[in-house]
Amino acid sequence: MFLIVVGLNHRTAPVQVRERFSFTPTQARELLVELKRRSGVEAVVLLSTCNRTEFYLLLSKEVARTAVIEVISRRAGVEFETGLKPYLYAHTERNCVKHLFRVASGLDSMVLGETQILGQVRDAYHLALEVGATESYFNALFQQALAVGKRVRVETGIDRNAVSVSSAAVELVRQALGSLAERTVLIVGAGKMGELTVKHLVANGVAGVIVSNRSFDHARELAARFGGRAVRFDELYEQMLDADIVISCTAATHYVIHAGAVAEVMRRRGGRKLFLIDIAVPRDVDPEVGKLPGVTLYDIDALSKVVDENYAARRQAAVQAEAIIEEEVDKFLRRQAERAVVPVIAALKERGEEIKQRELKRALNRLGPLTPQQQKAVLSLANSLVNQLLHDPIVRLKELALTTRGHVYAETLQELFNLEIEKAEARSECSSGGKS
Repeated sequence: MFLIVVGLNHRTAPVQVRERFSFTPTQARELLVELKRRSGVEAVVLLSTCNRTEFYLLLSKEVARTAVIEVISRRAGVEFETGLKPYLYAHTERNCVKHLFRVASGLDSMVLGETQILGQVRDAYHLALEVGATESYFNALFQQALAVGKRVRVETGIDRNAVSVSSAAVELVRQALGSLAERTVLIVGAGKMGELTVKHLVANGVAGVIVSNRSFDHARELAARFGGRAVRFDELYEQMLDADIVISCTAATHYVIHAGAVAEVMRRRGGRKLFLIDIAVPRDVDPEVGKLPGVTLYDIDALSKVVDENYAARRQAAVQAEAIIEEEVDKFLRRQAERAVVPVIAALKERGEEIKQRELKRALNRLGPLTPQQQKAVLSLANSLVNQLLHDPIVRLKELALTTRGHVYAETLQELFNLEIEKAEARSECSSGGKS
């Protein structure tokens, strides 16, 4: 058997190429069924996200790899040599297992340590399982990948630090205001970054959303997405009286929030704190606003600094994560290799026992009546011969099971001794070696 992953991702292919190889759940289901029917394809899982498309395959014939690539190229409507080959990567055996564990742990993602990929790996595996495209080894492989992904996040905390401007803004707000429950956010402008920040705030418990924009229609559209209310732009400072958080992200070329007006707002707020996030470039908020009592102001540079610091923390956590993955790869491959040779060793011992019993019966018939002591001596001799003959092959097979060619030795032993082993039991598992 031959384990391989072939795919492309954000590092190897631009978005205009990746989108050609992006598959909906329905398309993925059809593709899995088609590939599983191909001769030599024992199992296949398709992981398709906005940043990667990967086919994990267990092949009984290496030539099936070419057939699989032909199917992928045809489905995407491209020529392999020009439309796929330049962007494709492949990892086999141990490196395939390691790659999957890294993907599930978020170490191969565009955003280091992101959590969404773990759910995407789980969904990809469940879909393959549902259509009957997996088998025992792949079930063990993907279940272990999901467990490793969870372990990495729990033990390293790689996903705890915000690494986007919008999530960093939420982190700063929570530090300043504590619980976000029952808080109200006022968004000024309808930019994408501001919308993302409001989305994160709402997900973290913010109760009220007010949208103010020079285009009242745009304000209403954004407010509707968050169950909030739209107000006209000239009501901006009046609405600050009720807001706890103000996010500004207009396309103006000048300040739209001025210190004098905010000072009057703070006087009327009766000492309640106000948190402002200025995501716009050029800035929307006069820097003097941040000097007012009770006001906290963060601009894009301050948020970027938080992101940089947090990303450094994630990179440090990634070092620990890589060590965990190496350990888990070794454990998984050792466990699977040992399981792979168990039925071969059992069948070999059974064959030795069959031969021993047959030859014992023949010898005892030829020898005629023997005393109990003589029978014991003959039986002991037969046991000793079989055990000593099989001892070295069994010991060596266990040792070789952990090498690159372990499965080859197991299959060779089956052929040499003509061992009968059920296909499900004889599945040659991946060894601890590999190449890419």
